[in-house]
Amino acid sequence: MTYRVLIVEDDRGIAEAVEESLSGWDMLPRTVTDFRNIMAEFADYQPHLVLMDISLPFMNGYHWCREIRKSASVPIVFISSASDNMNIVMAMNMGADDFIAKPFDQSVLIAKIQALLRRTYDFGASSPVLECDGAVLNTGDCSLSYGDQTVELSKNEYRILLTLMRNKGKVVSREKLIAALWETDSFIDENTLTVNIGRLRKKLDAAGLTDFITTRFGVGYMAGGHK
Repeated sequence: MTYRVLIVEDDRGIAEAVEESLSGWDMLPRTVTDFRNIMAEFADYQPHLVLMDISLPFMNGYHWCREIRKSASVPIVFISSASDNMNIVMAMNMGADDFIAKPFDQSVLIAKIQALLRRTYDFGASSPVLECDGAVLNTGDCSLSYGDQTVELSKNEYRILLTLMRNKGKVVSREKLIAALWETDSFIDENTLTVNIGRLRKKLDAAGLTDFITTRFGVGYMAGGHK
């Protein structure tokens, strides 16, 4: 599913950077151009998520958050340099779902947006099991079975396999794997990802799943397509 994201941000430089990041993750961003009639643009675009600045021309983000909440429950994420506790509490009280302080790292923004979209729209939508080259991942108990072997997985190992098997036969970038792990509040870096994949490969090898995960150097990792 491709998600529409409405960006309510009057700093064109920030808005363009966010648009570029979102587009790279198969989302459809649109930045508001008429700050007098934000609700008209909201109604026209019907976004799945709204990114909202606090300081805007004419009326502030709190006002527009209240207006949106009168008719829609779409997730709203505030992005603002006014990140003191009072503003964060006020944003949440107005109906916001998250608050990200400026300046922010684009990868953190994407990870938070993806997690919020998944919680809002994908709950219960995925299959209870995923199959790839004879291996079956059970999303109920987070285990992997292959033949008569059962592989117990850590939280990070499970999330890595889940992401790779949902995209079986396709290369998944390291950045996307890190973002998937952040959804479970595992704030990891490149080195930690490498360690997790190394441990996971040892478990898979022991169960007879040799080369189940292959590396595409400079690109990412892939599961499936080996048989």
